[in-house]
Parts: sequence; structure tokens; C-alpha cells
Amino acid sequence: MSDKSVFIYEFVSGGGFNKINIPISLFCEGFAMLRATIASFKELSFKITTLLDDRITYLSCYLKTDQIDFVAACDEYYDLFENHVKKCDYCFIIAPEFSEILYNLTKIVEKNEKTLLSINLPGIKLATHKFKTFQYFKQYGVKTPQTYLLPRIYNFFDKDFAIRQFKRLKGPIVIKQEDGVGADGIFLLTSEKQIHHFFEDFSHKLDPEKSYILQEYIEGEDLSVSLIGTSNSPIILSINSQSINISAQNTSSEYIGGNTPVKNFETVKKEIIKVLNCLNLELFQGYFGIDFIRKSNGENYLIEINPRLTTSYIGICNILHSNPAELIVQAKLEPLKLLNEPSLKKKHSKFLRLELEYIGEKPIEELQEKTIPDLIKLIPEILTPPITVQSLSEEHSSLIKSKYSCFIATEESSFFESEKRIKKIKRFFKENHFKILS
Repeated sequence: MSDKSVFIYEFVSGGGFNKINIPISLFCEGFAMLRATIASFKELSFKITTLLDDRITYLSCYLKTDQIDFVAACDEYYDLFENHVKKCDYCFIIAPEFSEILYNLTKIVEKNEKTLLSINLPGIKLATHKFKTFQYFKQYGVKTPQTYLLPRIYNFFDKDFAIRQFKRLKGPIVIKQEDGVGADGIFLLTSEKQIHHFFEDFSHKLDPEKSYILQEYIEGEDLSVSLIGTSNSPIILSINSQSINISAQNTSSEYIGGNTPVKNFETVKKEIIKVLNCLNLELFQGYFGIDFIRKSNGENYLIEINPRLTTSYIGICNILHSNPAELIVQAKLEPLKLLNEPSLKKKHSKFLRLELEYIGEKPIEELQEKTIPDLIKLIPEILTPPITVQSLSEEHSSLIKSKYSCFIATEESSFFESEKRIKKIKRFFKENHFKILS
């Protein structure tokens, strides 16, 4: 494949937020996914091109690409994206579904008649909308939380409707963006009093330009299954646990990371195969994931479909004998070769974002040019180097305290060994005067 070029585009690090501040948590995951994806495609000898926000040009040295173009604040990233699409043979897109971003980028690829290695438009169209996905799950009779579109009255979301459904469901409810991704914009409400309080005092947290769903809250373990969709049944790569903090009304929910594979992988795999066999997943050819909740009694409730590469890919690269990028390419170009599921190494990966605060006395320039590169040599698990996305003026350049985020992924023999390694990594940071915030 050395004569073929692939344009790998990750929205957050690739200039999608070029006119506003980059959300630091999304950036950490996005750059880590970009780096892992580029590395796995490079093993297949592709010529690789990508885009990178020009505020983080110094991170380009960590990407094994043949060409990187930078997106400035004055640029229209859609135009740069399409220019790269026109020059490549294949395209692979990592982007959020909200505001039709993933759909519109994919549409550009299909308009230019390039080979798309990520999920096609019909699958994206279904999975972008959580209420449509709920109806899809119900159509095939699989377990899924009861879900409603949250109506409006005179441009205000209907509090009384939420209270009625809370009483009908006889338990906590979740309110989330209808096209949201990850844990962004999710609120857990556990009492009628809390619902009143949320709609009266915190309704400003709901974007008036967005649609929202109200969903039955299912208590259990947050899991996801990572899949390669083919013309036949999808192939399971791994099953992952997810670390998600679901908030009450006054704080933000957040996705922190996860583990792969889950501790009881074979048991959960047998259970989820039975569920997947009930579905028609022909719309999803390529890499995608399904989030689900496993109750303590072994029942699995499907939550949503992610029609794209997800953060768990970072860990999956560390536990498979096969290169997942090769499976992605085969799913699109040679689906008949994908007959058997890839085998897992006897490995475990824990992947997570670390929030740090530098409490030493080195100037920021020395941190970026010396301390952080030295830490990356010491800690090969770092995928997104410690970064703070701020525009620092001269008067701020000598600050000795600054908050950073990074993303790491272990490759160890067991869950226990991954936990030990994480503790050791945190100790390395502390020895270099980084305080661990989370």
C-alpha cells in the first residue's frame, strides 16, 4: 500500500475549533486518537497527510506523517479539509456527530468520490440522533432505556413533562443533548425537587439551539463494544469499561477514560453477541462502537451507537495481535478477508486523561522545550503531551504555576499491573513538580 495516500483528519486538534478556544479535555482525547491512528496506518506503509491547529504546531513532531498543514484562525477549515480530500486516495475521519460535523465532513469526501475508510453517511445519519437510535433499538426488541424527546413550551424546555416522566419511570432520569458526544451536556436528576431546581435555576445549561432527550437512568457498569462492521456480522475487537462522572445539575459530566478489555471479557462478549445478533448493522461498515450498560444481573441495555473511531481505540492498539488499521482497511476494500475475530494479546490497557498543575519554578519555555520532552522519553505511555491551550502574553510567560492536561495509555499484563504503572507515572510527574489534580 506504499503508493497510496490517506488523509487522516481529527476535528478537535485539526482546526475544527480554530476560531475559538480549544476545549482542553476534548483536545487531549482527540490528539491521542489522531496519534494512535496515524501510527497504526503508518505500519501499513501509507503516505499520510493531516491537518493541525496552528496553536499546537510544536506537537507535530509526535505525528508520523508525511505532510502536515496548519490551520490558522483566519482559515476556513472546511476549505482546507476539502483541498486535502482532493489530493488523497483514502480518507479517514474522526469527528463528533454534534451540529452535523461528522456528517458534513463525510459528505465532502463522498462528493469528491474518494474512498472513505470511516463510516458512511447512512450510518452516521442514524447514529447522530439519539432518539432515532432509541427507536432503532426498540424496532429490533433489544433492551434500551426508555427515551423521550424533551418538548418546549414557548421556547422553554418543559419542566412539567420532565416531572411526569420521572413519576412514570419511578426513578432517576438523565437529560442529554440529542446529538451530543461523550459525557458532554449530560445531567442526572434523582428527585422531583431536583428537577424543579434544575429547570428553575440551571436551565441556562441547556443550549436553546439544541434538542434534548430525557432518558431513563439505568444503574450498572458503563461499557462499550468496539466493532469492525462488514457486509456480514460485525467483528468484535474488544469490550471496554468507561470511566464517566455523571453530574447533578450544577456541574459538568465528563468522560475520563477507560480500560480494555473488561475483566470478565469472555462472559460479557457472549452476552453482547446475543444482543448484536438481534440487530441489522449493515449501515455500519468500518470502525464503530456501541455504548451499553451492564446491570448487576447480567442484563445489557444499549445506549447509543458511535459511528466513528472512539477513545477506546487508543487502548485497543495495545491489546490486539492484529493492527486495527489493517482491519479498518480490509472492512472497506476486502471485506471477504475479515472472517475471523482478531485475537487479544494477554495484555491490558488503561487509558485516561490526567489533570496536572505545575508548581515548580521553571519558565513555560523550558517546560515545553526540555522538561516535557524528557518526561515523554521516561513515560512512553504518554500520547498527548502535557499541554495548556492558552494564549499567553509576555507578562504571563514567566508564570510558575500553570494547569496542564495529558492523555496516557498503558500496555501491561493485567488490570493490576496497569494500575501499578499509573501510580508510577504519577510519581514521575510529582518528581518533576507536577501536582496531580485528577
